Amino acid sequence: MPIKVGQDTAKTRRTLSVNGKSISYYSIPAATEAGLGDFSKLPAALKVVLENMLRFEDGGFSVSVDDIKAFAEWGAKGGQNPREIAYRPARVLMQDFTGVPAVVDLAAMRDGIKALGGDAQKINPLNPVDLVIDHSVMIDEFGNPRAFQMNVDREYERNMERYQFLKWGQGAFNNFRVVPPGTGICHQVNLEYLAQTVWTDTDQDGVEVAYPDTLVGTDSHTTMVNGMAVLGWGVGGIEAEAAMLGQPISMLIPEVIGFELTGQMVEGTTGTDLVLKVVEMLRAKGVVGKFVEFYGTGLDRLPLADRATIANMAPEYGATCGFFPIDDKTLAYMRNTGRDEDRIALVEAYAKENGFWRDADYAPVYTDTLSLDMGTIVPAISGPKRPQDYVALTDAKTAFTREMAETFKRPMGKEVAVKGEDYTMESGKVVIASITSCTNTSNPYVMIGAGLVARKAAALGLNRKPWVKTSLAPGSQVVSAYLEAAGLQEDLDKIGFNLVGYGCTTCIGNSGPIQKELSEAIAEGDLVATSVLSGNRNFEGRISPDVRANYLASPPLVVVYALAGTLDIDLTSEPIGTDKDGNDVYMKDIWPTQAEIAELVDRTVTREAFQSKYADVFKGDEKWQAVETTDAETYDWPATSTYIQNPPYFQGMGTEPGTISNISGAKVLAILGDMVTTDHISPAGSFATTTPAGKYLTERQVAPREFNSYGSRRGNHEIMMRGTFANIRIKNEMLDGVEGGYTKGPDGQQTSIYEASMAYQEQGTPLVVFGGEQYGAGSSRDWAAKGTALLGVKAVIAESFERIHRSNLVGMGVIPFEFTGGDNRKSLGLKGDETVAISGLDTIQPLQEVPCTITYGDGSEKTITLKCRIDTAPEIEYIENGGVLHYVLRNLAKAS
Repeated sequence: MPIKVGQDTAKTRRTLSVNGKSISYYSIPAATEAGLGDFSKLPAALKVVLENMLRFEDGGFSVSVDDIKAFAEWGAKGGQNPREIAYRPARVLMQDFTGVPAVVDLAAMRDGIKALGGDAQKINPLNPVDLVIDHSVMIDEFGNPRAFQMNVDREYERNMERYQFLKWGQGAFNNFRVVPPGTGICHQVNLEYLAQTVWTDTDQDGVEVAYPDTLVGTDSHTTMVNGMAVLGWGVGGIEAEAAMLGQPISMLIPEVIGFELTGQMVEGTTGTDLVLKVVEMLRAKGVVGKFVEFYGTGLDRLPLADRATIANMAPEYGATCGFFPIDDKTLAYMRNTGRDEDRIALVEAYAKENGFWRDADYAPVYTDTLSLDMGTIVPAISGPKRPQDYVALTDAKTAFTREMAETFKRPMGKEVAVKGEDYTMESGKVVIASITSCTNTSNPYVMIGAGLVARKAAALGLNRKPWVKTSLAPGSQVVSAYLEAAGLQEDLDKIGFNLVGYGCTTCIGNSGPIQKELSEAIAEGDLVATSVLSGNRNFEGRISPDVRANYLASPPLVVVYALAGTLDIDLTSEPIGTDKDGNDVYMKDIWPTQAEIAELVDRTVTREAFQSKYADVFKGDEKWQAVETTDAETYDWPATSTYIQNPPYFQGMGTEPGTISNISGAKVLAILGDMVTTDHISPAGSFATTTPAGKYLTERQVAPREFNSYGSRRGNHEIMMRGTFANIRIKNEMLDGVEGGYTKGPDGQQTSIYEASMAYQEQGTPLVVFGGEQYGAGSSRDWAAKGTALLGVKAVIAESFERIHRSNLVGMGVIPFEFTGGDNRKSLGLKGDETVAISGLDTIQPLQEVPCTITYGDGSEKTITLKCRIDTAPEIEYIENGGVLHYVLRNLAKAS
């Protein structure tokens, strides 16, 4: 369907001629000529948002001339003007873990709008939506030639109900495409194929319009495509659904931090080493809720693959996005990945004409800046629990010893026999080494580098240590094409890095089980087993239930650690093994030169490979084509399904919104610490029979082997409610030394958080959760907010919130509050037996401060001031309606 643009177009609409073809666009220089302000010094990232304002101004889209002028004021005020604006991205990207519940919500909204007397066809995406199935494959089989096919077969066995449902959605909804399993990871598919940098479409008058390619995605690493100058970031599924149904994203004009890169990478270092340092620096800087734009002479020598790696990890450094402007490297990447030549010509012409092009004179105004000389980068890893915990490789051994003493409080050197094996298990041994994730498998330099390490190691007779579970899960089929063309896949196979699937695997927690005897030895000795992965997340409890310490590393380093088999080694000075003649082999003996890597990249990473692998990207293999589904306007919810259930959000909903009520008599469900991630709140991985979710499935005769994962069962609210706050490593400070999803129930006894919340709901008692700094860090997981809401939590009170989770809480009708005046859970002496009352909500305004009275267990009271993190006026309406989807549904029902 045609895009809708603003009606008052005369002031800024211009025509561009490219390769003999005329196309309309909205001109930023024309806005200056029209007297709207000087925008010449705006960062390119902010110009993308400004263009959005120009295109939709005066068309009934909640965009005014004052919104446009605010961008000129932003520059005049030194990069600050937090005006609220209504932003409309061009498209939406989804993956299956977050996409299935989003499609479940849309299906439920069709039922809901019919119940309100509306037209079910009003529930249809207005913007293009692509859903890539990439989160479901697990590594059951590894280290042999049959691993890929066996893992694919098990994936379909486990997930057939979900795939049937997604196929129904593909047929039922307009503007909705599904990329089948086994194709790649959504962000890599987006970077390599879907993204265009400059998008084109016809408007309501039939005129073709060019405009910046923009998107939001239901995965926090949607930011990866910013490396290609496509402005995008992660949002929760509920916010993405609202966006695809025509609801603008309400946001404040962000601050933009300029990150200057100078110099060039030195021999022996990788793009991964660079991004780990960038993450450390930006976390220390503090960029939550801000854009980061990279600039400087270093970009002249930074290939787009490295840029994409840096942009990918924006959630890890806390920014909304990390943006790279359009330049020659952008065009070269588009050409090499098979983009149409007319599109490439349009990108260059549009960028230069409209002020998006980075050249030697590019010098915008930034809110603040920092700088890094890439010549100072050294090999590094990051861990054991947070991506920002940077460790230079020279310090890795001593750092691990320190973590053992200070973090894990366990001794080094304790050995435990492994039944049936001739080796022992001890803390520090690497039990998982995985080349995984779009973060690095999108980068041919580090993938070819890993293959060359494997080639040199195999030639010397080295192999992975027998206790290491090795895996290679590329982010697209193109990776396999160039590894095979270079003859490197054969070398990787020799040391156990066989292809296990195309998907997120270990990075999302789908690492699969390790050897049973090894798991038992780890448990028996209470050991700290480790993993090394080329991903972006290493939060505790995420990678494997058997692994306590997780480290991020480049793909070549993942291979080296698999050969060494332990973190208790200095790879820069100690041997990693012996060759066929018994001689010591050091890392330097098998590490490739940049020239060796570059020669193979130039020879094997070809335009033809990309065009071939993406020729039938939506077709899928025979298994996908054989998936059968129904053809109906509304979904026929299968009563016995344990994967897909009709959620309760819209059932019994009236036509009018409610009001925001004060909170009184609320009890405390949990008191949580700093850096509580969405993985802690809503884990994605496996779960045991003893958990509430496990008991639910057992009662329905589902065998433990078929439990699959929380992530795969996000279409069933009954599972996900039981999995909320259920991470095996979460620590509720109401309980001493207890890990896992436990709390105290109404009777004061320890019980699961799910069972306690149900007991409180039976009594009609509202609940609150207390947290520390960076509450909700991590992914865009909407179930972290959905589960919180369904457990009866009315408010979350923390020291600070990460951007996406705060938005998700509001989107589900849960009010976020921040402590003020130096108060926090510790200074207030909270134990969990308190009663909480929050007033002033019935007349609340954005970012208003309100009083909160805490009544302690001994009857004493203390009143503190909280800052309400309902940030904008539309968010007040969302809370009044019970959530953003309720708001959209009521409006669509009235319109129809």
